[in-house]
Amino acid sequence: MRAGELRHRVAFKSDTPTQDDFGQPIESWTTYMTVWAAVEPLEGRELLLAQQVNAEVTIRVRIRYDSGNTVSPEHRIIIGSRTLEIVNVINPSERDEKLILMCKEIL
Repeated sequence: MRAGELRHRVAFKSDTPTQDDFGQPIESWTTYMTVWAAVEPLEGRELLLAQQVNAEVTIRVRIRYDSGNTVSPEHRIIIGSRTLEIVNVINPSERDEKLILMCKEIL
């Protein structure tokens, strides 16, 4: 994977369990790692669910493999003001060189 292809700085966030003042669980995301990535929008579509129009954008994110930091669908990716949900993590040919993350944008 050539360095010139990785031109987006992305942050991976992990869900950190926290509680509010009343002891209720709240969703809190903390930065897990920050890396360079190639971000490629693949398709966009609108879905009609429950009489509401919902937009969905599919995005492929490619990063270098890092044995010290695992990536899973439990993480989120932040690119500027955009948030991506990881749907699938692919390690091509199981060579531990790069990871392909299939994501959808949270709108």
